[in-house]
Amino acid sequence: MLDTFGRNINYLRISVTDRCNLHCRYCAPLDDAHLCAHDDILSFERITEIAKVAVELGINKIRLTGGEPLIRRNIVALVQMLAAIDGIDDLAMTTNGLLLTKYAKDLKQAGLHRINVSLDTTDPKKFFAITNGGNVFDVMVGIDAALDAGLVPLKLNCVVVKNFSTEQDILSVKEYAASKGLEARFISLMDFKTGAFSRVEGGSGGDCKHCNRLRLLSNGNILPCLFSDTTFATKELGIREALLQAIRHKPEKGMSCNQECMRNIGG
Repeated sequence: MLDTFGRNINYLRISVTDRCNLHCRYCAPLDDAHLCAHDDILSFERITEIAKVAVELGINKIRLTGGEPLIRRNIVALVQMLAAIDGIDDLAMTTNGLLLTKYAKDLKQAGLHRINVSLDTTDPKKFFAITNGGNVFDVMVGIDAALDAGLVPLKLNCVVVKNFSTEQDILSVKEYAASKGLEARFISLMDFKTGAFSRVEGGSGGDCKHCNRLRLLSNGNILPCLFSDTTFATKELGIREALLQAIRHKPEKGMSCNQECMRNIGG
């Protein structure tokens, strides 16, 4: 699928839930005021139906996100349903890693190819502060479980927060990645309201000229750009039309987003 700027849109990021088992200071507010009602969150059958239409239109890469996708009940079943769709060449997931010890092997067997794990520092106290209570050692054990299961290449996503992240935090993630043979990507904290973002170091994110992504929110709306307030509802427009309209209205460059937070969109 080509958009109006000639970009080939072949990548769909699917937010399976806006809930999370962490409350990272840059991602999720401590209150739950902006959470979707449970009845509004897409069923696995509906997600699979949308994915099938997307593949028919040219999508061949799918990434499951959240919130935290591994807290969605029976998430392994969804992976298996999506893996059965002909035409998906890359089925991935972004996770905070806390539940990988429980799910890594089953995810691989269900057909998941690879994962990205969020890791902003290896310092236990700093990690606890960033995540409002998380244990970095649980993430590291989860990473080991994912590597043992063969969910590779495994990439680390490190968000760099101005006036909070230190050079030592960045260095610690680089050294940890090197010790495990992992790729590390460094993402400058985005400001949705002002539209401030930059290229991802070690990844393709933030490169508007070559952006190939659409986002399916957990309520069924299609978001053509991370920095956009325009969504297209699959429930009202129908799946195919919502996808086509999102393609036609995908902006040349991100502007701002005042309606959602990172937890709702899935990054």
